[in-house]
Amino acid sequence: MRIRFTKMQGAGNDFVVLDETRGTLGLSAAQYRFLADRHFGVGADQILTVRPPPKDAAEGIDFQYVIHNADGGEVEQCGNGARCFMRFVSEHKLTEKTEVRVQTLAGVIAPRMGADGRVTVDMGAPVFEAARVPFDTAGLDPQPDGSWEKWHLALGTRAGSAIVSVAVLSMGNPHAVQVVDNVDTAPVAEQGPQIEHHPRFPQRVNAGFMQVVDRTNVRLRVFERGAGETLACGTGACAAVVAGIRLGLLERRVDVQTHGGVLTIEWQGEGQPVLMTGPATTVFEGDIEVPELP
Repeated sequence: MRIRFTKMQGAGNDFVVLDETRGTLGLSAAQYRFLADRHFGVGADQILTVRPPPKDAAEGIDFQYVIHNADGGEVEQCGNGARCFMRFVSEHKLTEKTEVRVQTLAGVIAPRMGADGRVTVDMGAPVFEAARVPFDTAGLDPQPDGSWEKWHLALGTRAGSAIVSVAVLSMGNPHAVQVVDNVDTAPVAEQGPQIEHHPRFPQRVNAGFMQVVDRTNVRLRVFERGAGETLACGTGACAAVVAGIRLGLLERRVDVQTHGGVLTIEWQGEGQPVLMTGPATTVFEGDIEVPELP
């Protein structure tokens, strides 16, 4: 099967974008893994698919946004991808609107194209209830910190295993955020997989490592669920800033420095949506022969 694709990136988080507005391709998990493979396929952190609104979608929904990680698994949300989604539907003349309403597994988001070429996405309100993250708190005692709490997680069962202190929330996908002194020396490669697969997170989790520079600036690295460490993670940036605000460390508008660039995150508090602004760039377009894979 030969398919058309667009390669895009948002702050270095890179994507293969597929247009299924005229019909679904019916790709398998193995075929998504092939497209994401940097040696044999196109190469990407995630595969993004543009589809028409589902038949049961609420009135006013313009598109459906489907996301597959590099491991082939479908996930609920991707913030950097949402910005690329907006630029894609605009550049490919799939809409004349500068703001669209998009159905995801996690709910409805509303990306908006700015005059400066950056895209702002209403990511919805963060979720803090452990069961909805989901996060298993049975037998754990919350550790008060600021106006919120952190949770102590043992990374292993051996005596002397590392214990990390994380703030847990969902931005449509689960996040565990820890504050570190320096992201350059943080043990992301070692602890990232341990946190991602921690048994307390039944659907796995994105592991964030945040360094607070001052009250309006942070540095961030994220080990993403199903993708490993990426150059940027949009929902991870949202989760980190929300956690920092609730812990009393940050103001309501924060610039997040990632290895891939700067994202601006705004959150006005409980029950309010998180707004994320950042770049979205088309890298190239092409066709690729996708083999039949189970």
